[in-house]
Amino acid sequence: MITPKELLYTKEHEWVRVEEGNEESEKIGIVGITEFAQEQLGDIVFVELPEVGQALDAEADAAIVESVKAASDLYSPLSGEVIEINSLLEDQPEIINSSPYEDGWFFKLTPSDMSELDNLLSPEDYSEVCED
Repeated sequence: MITPKELLYTKEHEWVRVEEGNEESEKIGIVGITEFAQEQLGDIVFVELPEVGQALDAEADAAIVESVKAASDLYSPLSGEVIEINSLLEDQPEIINSSPYEDGWFFKLTPSDMSELDNLLSPEDYSEVCED
């Protein structure tokens, strides 16, 4: 089970978990929205995901999340190329509400600049953002 302490965060309520890829030096970033974000949005009814192969810049629009309350952009926490999308979300976007850190991830990418991790928030810093 993934815990929020294993993740890095943006101020816009996205999370990223970096794992080892298939190649020895390869890293993969798995991206989603936080529990706080999904609670603020309410029941999620639609997700527009990026295309596999799409190049994303850190802090640029990567996906759209629509709920019964509002539509919201998801920004990529890292620059890189999308290598996989969570196609389950296309038919079952409500998975994000029930499992934002496990089954509700949005996409995976190969980061092009690992130093961008230094710009992200630790779990402790992110919890302070949520309290404000």
